[in-house]
Amino acid sequence: MKLVKAEEMKTIDRRASQEYMIPSLLLMENAGLRVVESIRAILPEGNRTRVIILAGKGNNGGDGLVVGRHLANSGTSIDLFLLGDADALTPDARVNYDILHKMGIPIQPLTLEQHLPGLMTALLQADLVVDAIYGIGFRGRLNDFETKVADLLNRSRVPVLAVDIASGVEADTGKVHGSAVKADYTVTLALPKLGLITSPGSEYTGQLSVADISIPRSLLEDPALKMNLIDATAIKGWLTPRAADTHKGTYGHVLVVGGSVGMTGAVTMTSCAALRCGAGLVTAALPEPQMPILDAAAMEVMSRALPVTSLGGISIDALPVLESLLGTCSVCAVGPGMSRYQEANAILRFILENAGVPVLIDADGINALASDPDVLSDRQVPVVITPHPRELARLTGLTVEEIQHNRIEVASRYAVNWGITIVLKGHQTVVACPHGDVHINSSGNPGMATAGSGDVLSGIITGLIAQGLKTQQAAVAGVYIHGRAGDQAAADVGQRGMIAGDIIDYLPYTLLEIAGQ
Repeated sequence: MKLVKAEEMKTIDRRASQEYMIPSLLLMENAGLRVVESIRAILPEGNRTRVIILAGKGNNGGDGLVVGRHLANSGTSIDLFLLGDADALTPDARVNYDILHKMGIPIQPLTLEQHLPGLMTALLQADLVVDAIYGIGFRGRLNDFETKVADLLNRSRVPVLAVDIASGVEADTGKVHGSAVKADYTVTLALPKLGLITSPGSEYTGQLSVADISIPRSLLEDPALKMNLIDATAIKGWLTPRAADTHKGTYGHVLVVGGSVGMTGAVTMTSCAALRCGAGLVTAALPEPQMPILDAAAMEVMSRALPVTSLGGISIDALPVLESLLGTCSVCAVGPGMSRYQEANAILRFILENAGVPVLIDADGINALASDPDVLSDRQVPVVITPHPRELARLTGLTVEEIQHNRIEVASRYAVNWGITIVLKGHQTVVACPHGDVHINSSGNPGMATAGSGDVLSGIITGLIAQGLKTQQAAVAGVYIHGRAGDQAAADVGQRGMIAGDIIDYLPYTLLEIAGQ
């Protein structure tokens, strides 16, 4: 599903009206109807419910006025408040205001301090509040009076449903300057907005649903829209059923290169995650002294001993062995547990220059790139890197703060410049593709902030590549599957006690849930 900024959504609305002759008033009517449907799903059946609607003077307020009309017509008791002068309403909102006036439905002003007691009284009797004060055009901060209204809602125990986006949250950034309405539910219109899923806006969104308001699908799937939301629907079609007449070779061979003293677990987790994700074969190439540890921990993983340095890392003498292994695999993951040392860069460069298959670079493989990141531009094969913000900072020369404040823009810029796929890990992991598309993950939880979680992600992505997914598809599907397995693990064992091995254990159940196999 596409993910949009405010101006992109406004362009879609405008094109729907101009090119497809869909009146904007009809889009507003449909928006209100979808919100009413959500309200009816939230509230218990019957007419003994009471709903507060807070409408602003823009089109978002117009949506709220439509909601008020339909609820009143169905017998629901409503308290409708207008934050603004009726003469300042947008044209479509004004039409709906006039309809309500002719129907004799009271619209109470909410613009002055003396109006607040009326809202407080209504909150004592309400079952739900509809926030239709501001929509996607909001920027900056709520004014002092609006702040008092938002704070009053947030202190009350009445659940809040936001129309399109919670008032006080910026649609393009998710930023909140001061106060904002904290919604329990958000019904966003046509497409999700970036600010709904990026922090801190995601914390004000509550349960998110996307409402179809009859905008033509061709506009909603326009290739010019470069941002995408990753969910189960987006990836399900890539996880095709297995044919009966297949064998382990059908599902690819993953090569994992890494490991060092005290870091064998990273290679083990990457290897096991690749197998659990469906790869037919996995070979782990690691320093010879570490082999017994891996062999004891993962019986299904094949292993290959590599010559070692005096400090226990992979030696440059391993290059002939690696060359032979690269000739037999479908995809190579390099870096898990490899540690930082002088020869690591030469090993990584050798793999990039000699692999005839996609290469995923993670952990210390990324750190090895820091001295010469331009080697990525000279690659001969598709490349995926999976940095966390500090690792990407080492590659780009930016600060961690600069990256975290502009995660999407930074990841996209360097993915295009280097011609690779970048998986920028963290809350709402970003997958940036070399052609400019960006995908933002919707799964995962804070319990996954634990040692080895990134190694598991590397195994999932390479396991999917081995089975025939394109590198970008595998990265997109991999981050969602990884997060969803973490969500399932957290539901059973809790976030605080979760470890990376739990994510691996839940991979089969996640794949069964998504793909039915």
